[in-house]
Amino acid sequence: MPKMTKRLKALEPKVDRAKRYAIEEAAAGAKECATAKFNETIELAFLLGVDPRHAEQMVRGAVSLPHGTGKEVRVVVFCKSDSQIADAKAAGAMEAGSDELIARVSGGWTDFDAAVAAPDMMGEVGKLGKVLGPRGLMPSPKAGSVTPNVGAAVSEIRKGKIEFRVDKNANIHVPVGKASFTPEQLAQNAAVVIENIVKARPASVKGTYLKSCTMKSTMGPGFRLDCPSLVARFSNIAN
Repeated sequence: MPKMTKRLKALEPKVDRAKRYAIEEAAAGAKECATAKFNETIELAFLLGVDPRHAEQMVRGAVSLPHGTGKEVRVVVFCKSDSQIADAKAAGAMEAGSDELIARVSGGWTDFDAAVAAPDMMGEVGKLGKVLGPRGLMPSPKAGSVTPNVGAAVSEIRKGKIEFRVDKNANIHVPVGKASFTPEQLAQNAAVVIENIVKARPASVKGTYLKSCTMKSTMGPGFRLDCPSLVARFSNIAN
């Protein structure tokens, strides 16, 4: 929770704590409350009714935001062939390569936002788990970041493809844009994220899956969404 500063106290009357908001209302409210002196990130925070200790209840995936994230995404690519390195760099990768890049990351360098790997590199990349894993940077076939088409993967990520993964406390945090976005852009990005997380419900989960969903800016108060209506809205799409 942000510290209850004078600015945040002034924003509190804009939030009805007893209300559960529609996506469009929450997007407009989060943008209105993003009054800090920088372009705040708008994000969704989920609490899911899963037990991440069980592999079959791990919720993970990737989604392409229709309006991007509003952030310049730094991508590195682990690949061997000259053609893949050229494709990755042409698509905007900040670094691409094999042994030298592996050694650099092994030494603790993680000044990037996403990583892509060619399949034949995963034997070596897997050894970087202690460095990449805790930061959510490990390439994953399920998320589409382990692929021979590294240039296409880099392009998708830079255009707004983001990964989501439930943490050990059953939470997921996903950025859906910046305060400079319009409420409509924020709402459309948020809807795509929520749809994908509803789709990702594990078959073994019993009871309430989407326990809470809140939209907020970096320094602003949260707007809690109406979870039953979200499930009803996106279940038909998911099915």
